[in-house]
Amino acid sequence: MSEIEIRERPFDAPESQTLIRAALADLGERYGGSGDDTPVDPAEFVAPVGVFLVAYVDGRPVGCGGWRSHGTDGETAELKRMYTVPAVRGRGVARSVLAAVERSARDAGRKRIVLECGDRQPEAIAMYTSSGYERIPNFGFYQDEPGCLSFGRTL
Repeated sequence: MSEIEIRERPFDAPESQTLIRAALADLGERYGGSGDDTPVDPAEFVAPVGVFLVAYVDGRPVGCGGWRSHGTDGETAELKRMYTVPAVRGRGVARSVLAAVERSARDAGRKRIVLECGDRQPEAIAMYTSSGYERIPNFGFYQDEPGCLSFGRTL
């Protein structure tokens, strides 16, 4: 596989939205419905309150992820919309995006990053736990739903 290039992109840019739609379709297959009804505003992913990143291989967008501010302490970021297209899974794209998101959040002064996912995403859970994330009390839109899992780590 060619080198992975990661670029900051607007959340509402066409390539970002294509990847986000694919992510939501994947979640919809796993959980039903739209995949994720968490309220998300593109402005939440504009520096200094957040960032959205797209991974490219051979000039094609193949993965994404971003962070937005979480809570009121100004020190916590929330990881959102992590996704890798099936054709390049297992080749380090997701880990590269995760590292870039964490670096961006840390550079913006965040000291902690949190995320929520569901129990039907074993590959995501494995990546997060192997990257130092630990279970935390559930938060967010799905915090009271069965199967909701929340994780966090210090940056």
